[in-house]
Amino acid sequence: MADTMQDRVRCKELHKLFTTPENCIQYFKDGMNLGWSGFTPVGYPKVVPIALADYVEKNNLQGKMKFNLFIGASVGAETEDRWASLNMIDRRWPYQTGKELGKAINSGKIRMGDKHLSMFAQDLKYGFYTKDQGGRLDLAIIEASAITEDGNIILSGSIGASNDIIDIADKIIIEINTGLPSFEGMHDIFMTDVPPYRKIIPITDARQRIGTPWVPTDKSKIVAIVESKLPDNGRALRGTDDVAQAIADNIVDFFSAEVKAGRLPKNLLPLQSGVGSIANAVVGGLTTSPFENLIVFTEVLQDTFLDFMDSGKCKYINCTSLSLSNEGFEIWWKNFDKYKDMVLMRPQQVSNNPEIIRRLGAIGMNTPLEFDIYAHANSTHAGGTKMLNGIGGSGDFERNSYISMMHCPSVRPSKTDEFGISGVVPKAPHVDHTEHDIDVLVTEQGLADLRGLCPVDRARCIIDKCAHPTYKDYLTDWLDRAIKKTGGHHEPVLLEEAYKLHLELEQNGTMRFWNK
Repeated sequence: MADTMQDRVRCKELHKLFTTPENCIQYFKDGMNLGWSGFTPVGYPKVVPIALADYVEKNNLQGKMKFNLFIGASVGAETEDRWASLNMIDRRWPYQTGKELGKAINSGKIRMGDKHLSMFAQDLKYGFYTKDQGGRLDLAIIEASAITEDGNIILSGSIGASNDIIDIADKIIIEINTGLPSFEGMHDIFMTDVPPYRKIIPITDARQRIGTPWVPTDKSKIVAIVESKLPDNGRALRGTDDVAQAIADNIVDFFSAEVKAGRLPKNLLPLQSGVGSIANAVVGGLTTSPFENLIVFTEVLQDTFLDFMDSGKCKYINCTSLSLSNEGFEIWWKNFDKYKDMVLMRPQQVSNNPEIIRRLGAIGMNTPLEFDIYAHANSTHAGGTKMLNGIGGSGDFERNSYISMMHCPSVRPSKTDEFGISGVVPKAPHVDHTEHDIDVLVTEQGLADLRGLCPVDRARCIIDKCAHPTYKDYLTDWLDRAIKKTGGHHEPVLLEEAYKLHLELEQNGTMRFWNK
């Protein structure tokens, strides 16, 4: 028998707050600063945002009820993407994946700010984003599995910035999702303070619990509790192709060489992996690799991590969200009794914290849009100008990992040319990760180990190992001419030709201008 609201809300004095989503509309006013739970669309509120969108649409209030949204990462398209289509969002921080949301951001209708995810939650608590309105949030909308006897919130399939949002919100609306089994016991909530009262985060092993299984909550701030039975709009599984598999093979070979050289232990070090087909392929490669007793310290648990745990190769996973497909969630719940003892979810201030990443010696692996021959990487802005999703947590790990790796295809097709877009360019038109942060670059062509190399040596290594054959001659010629023109400057650049490939793509549909 499914749990009832009375079962899930164990603090009986809060039962008087049970209400409908429609009755929550009264708490929303134009211009409010809102915090939502959710992270890479899991654990986000559903019925209340949908009810408010229905209300706006029914009453022709598009553009007349607009809000500033602060969410740990992306949430489901049926909520904030619909809000974007109804002109209900003014500002949005710090990461999103919605199609309509992206259109509105890149047409100037929504003001988006991008931030490292560990720093977003921290700065939100500092009051930086709402400094002109008192530094707090007007209202939090939180999806939860349950509420304890004392009124503390037990979150659902993600944590993200929810604990900090709950802490700084003036009022809280809670959606209890009785359509899903409870996640109680899988969370480790460690609350951070503000300077000068911040304490160390006492984690020396990924399996340590340092907090509580619930979010400390001032129950007097709770104004409404509604029931939800809606599932998460899970991230569709992206299959592995030949390019992604070749990248994964290059990385596994590199790990083997590092173990042989004594720079990595036999069970490697805690692994972080971003999202997408390449990340899936890397995890799949580790599943069939000779490595044993592996630990994961990452942001999101994707579908391939389920196979990773089932294989016996992975012993434990730290994350802040279960970023599973609908099929992945079916497997998750089927094997929940096993997985719940192998997975621990932490707030993004902890899962992405530089202090912990450095102490544990995590290995960071993330996918940029492109990187240049000096190892500057662009993760966010196509052509240097069009926002894709946001930097997410890649910078948290690339700056602080024991080994910082970035991987992407050497080429992508444009509309007119199968080799129209090079993943290796002379100069990245937008830089999210500098050459100071990156140790290793990988494409399906090969792997460039950049540790200990000066800029020109890095450039030659990247061109040789990572560039597609179609672009190697141009990149080599560009570098040689830059060295000659500058007289051998430390990082020689042809300023007049720095973005030639991007300009050609914009004007002619391909970076291969010599192929006209």
